Amino acid sequence: MLEESRAFSGFAAPNIGKVKDFYSKTLGLKVTEEHGLLTLYLVGGNNVLIYPKPDHVPANFTILNFRWTTSILRWTS
Repeated sequence: MLEESRAFSGFAAPNIGKVKDFYSKTLGLKVTEEHGLLTLYLVGGNNVLIYPKPDHVPANFTILNFRWTTSILRWTS
């Protein structure tokens, strides 16, 4: 069911401004900001969501996210 789904990742950052400067200015990658969230655009179309969390502590686990479409969720009889 997920073989056609596009995976994406995301992570928290304590300072969105510094993160945006690092990825866009230091590394030269495309980064957009909307509603306080950053999107980091990677080659191949798998983007990274970066969200603010002032008291951020790195996680000790990883979560794999998928973009779902309604066509994936539809069942046929």
